[in-house]
This record gives sequence, structure tokens and C-alpha cells, in this order.
Amino acid sequence: MNAYVDSSILLRLVLGEPGRLREWRAIRSYVTSSLAEVECLRTLDRLKLHGAIGADELARCRAAVFELLHAIEVVELSPPVLSRAASPFPTSLGTLDALHLATALAYRELRGVDLVVATHDAQLAQAARAVGFAVIGV
Repeated sequence: MNAYVDSSILLRLVLGEPGRLREWRAIRSYVTSSLAEVECLRTLDRLKLHGAIGADELARCRAAVFELLHAIEVVELSPPVLSRAASPFPTSLGTLDALHLATALAYRELRGVDLVVATHDAQLAQAARAVGFAVIGV
């Protein structure tokens, strides 16, 4: 199975939270957006600033994010991806989720690869299904 993974998937893995993606080990190849690095690191920074994790845990989690991203194909936010994200979708979708979905669509179209979308975000899952993706994680 080839999967587009969003930041929610990566963060649950890094933070060791319950409800991590059961299918993680069944995935053959992973793809994500360069947006995932920013989202993950910003989330970790917020957790540290709010006292939810300490400095040692922050350092461990940041290293784990970089390790995961090193093993995943990261797609840059190109002008065509940004343009697609700005276009209408069949369901309500926030900006960051639209960027993730537009990246997955572009990857699928350009590479001709059958992808599932892996997310723990219900709104992104609904939009991904509406444009023809199988979804795991929700």
C-alpha cells in the first residue's frame, strides 16, 4: 500500500499517543507535503510552551520528526499544488488540509501511483473520500 500521510499521523507516532495508525507497518511507501515538517515542529513547540512536554521530550520528538521525514518522500508546495489548494473542493476544508489534499492529488496525478490518504482528521478524510481516495486512520 502507498500512502499520503498527514501531520496528524506523524505526530501521534512521534508523541506515542493512543490511536496511532494500525496500518503503519503495512504501508510500502510514504508520501507527505513539506508542510508536514512545519506543522509537526510548530505543534511540538506549542506543547513545550504550554508545559505539556519538557525540553528533553521536545528534543527527542524533534529528532523523531526529522527521522520520519527522512524516510518519507516529501513533496514541495509547488505553484500547481498551491493553485489546486486554492480551488474549490466538494467539502469544507481548511487551508492546511487543502494543501495536504492538493499535494496528494498532484502526486497521484503526476506519478500515476494509487495512494490511500492516512489521516486522523475527520474533515480531511471526508474531503479525500469526496475526491476518490481511500482513507485510513479515522
